[in-house]
Formats: sequence, structure tokens, C-alpha cells
Amino acid sequence: MWRRRRERAIEEADWSAVLDAVPILDPLDDDERARLRGLAERFIATRSIEPMLDQRLGPVDAAVIAAQACLPVLALGLDAYASWRTVVVYPAGFVARGQEVDEAGVEHEWEEERSGESWSGGPVVLSFEDVEASGQGEGYNVVIHEVAHKLDMLDGDANGRPPLHRGMDAVAWSRDFGAAFDDLNRCIDAGEVPPLDEYAAEEPGEFFAVASECFFETPAELDSAFPRVYGHLRDFYRQDPLARLARRGGERGRSVRACPVPGKAACE
Repeated sequence: MWRRRRERAIEEADWSAVLDAVPILDPLDDDERARLRGLAERFIATRSIEPMLDQRLGPVDAAVIAAQACLPVLALGLDAYASWRTVVVYPAGFVARGQEVDEAGVEHEWEEERSGESWSGGPVVLSFEDVEASGQGEGYNVVIHEVAHKLDMLDGDANGRPPLHRGMDAVAWSRDFGAAFDDLNRCIDAGEVPPLDEYAAEEPGEFFAVASECFFETPAELDSAFPRVYGHLRDFYRQDPLARLARRGGERGRSVRACPVPGKAACE
């Protein structure tokens, strides 16, 4: 178990290793990096990061998880995560099992391999193999995906609309996210290459989590596909990754994985 009883600084060499491992942190300015480092230190100090199946996690591994988890709350503060305290880390994909009852009252058991999970009232669960694949500017980020679910759950279920800040328009949020969700499903139904990873079409909660991944990983692609969604996320996270990229001179030629169609707003 990786647990720190008191807050300590992330060593300079370890922080440099984090920045090398997570390229989406490149556009942050010096002040933002300093604030992120402080949040990551507090995250590690106040949470239990629990490796499973005899996995070993070192200081850099814990800091890589913490930095990516804290990026979405860089302007919101760590209190946004006050409802949970544990991160469970498997070496790779893990099998989730569950039960559900259909409309006929028949109970079904299921199992599914996953890269991450967020439990209401419980921990965030991550595959470390997928943590290492995250933060590369390719549209995929299991850490951001799962903490986005946690933010979404602050007012109940993960339904795609987290508690909005004062001044944000809840009606416009529902309208614009709903339209983008419908567009994505139409693209998939038509056999077109969708502008977001198909998992976003599962339900509104997954759309919000996947869009959050792209907001921080490939913001230009998200803005081209769904500019109103980008605008709402900019207001919600109180960050503007596109402005950071403009300041830093662009995305440096990184490819896209989860948002594979730059500029495609809907099916044609």
C-alpha cells in the first residue's frame, strides 16, 4: 500500500520523471505546474493508493497517478474529491463482475474486463498498464475518465451532468451535451468513423467522461467536433487547454486515438 501519513514534497527528480511520462502536462506554465505538484503531493498524503496482485508501486508511479488525477481539479481544488480516499491499482486490465435483473425479473450475472472503475461511495480502480498509456496527448486517459465520473457523481448518479458552478446554464448544458450524444450515436449507427471513442455512446455519463479525456488530451479535436461541449467543459473545469496549446505553439504533432477525426462535427 502506498500511503503517506503526512504531506511531503515530491522529490525534484521524481517530478521531472512525471513530466517526462505525462506529455499532456507540457503546455502548463510554471505557476500551473507548481500548483499541480502541490495538489499531487496533497493527493498522495491524503489518499491510500493500494496496489493489487503483488504489484509494486514506487514514488514516481504514485506521482504519475496523482498528477493526472489532479489535473482536472487544478482550478477547482482537491476538495472536489472529498467523497473518496482510495485508489486501487491492478497491474493490467481486471475483471469486474456484477448482477442485474431484467424487465422480466430474471437475474443475470456478468463479467467484463475493464481498465478502470469508479464506485459510488467507494474507490477509483485503475489498471496501471492503462495509466502508463494515459497522458500521451492521444485522447486516452483512464485516470481522467474515472475521476470525471467521481465529479459527475457528486450530486448522485453518473448521468453526464455534474453539479455546475454558479452562472453556468444547466439547460444549455443538457441541450448541447444531448445533441452531441445523439450526433455521436447517429455516426456510429451510420457506420461512420465517430468523432469520439465509441464508448462515449454507451450513455450520457460515459460521454461526459470520454469528452473530459479529450478535453485534456486532444482539446483541438474536441473543439472541432463539438465546440459547445468544449465550451461547457472549459467553464466547468475552469481551464482552457486550447489556450495553453496556443501559448506553447500547438500540439507538437501528437496523434489522436480516442478522438480520431479532427474537425468532424457529425455524420455527413
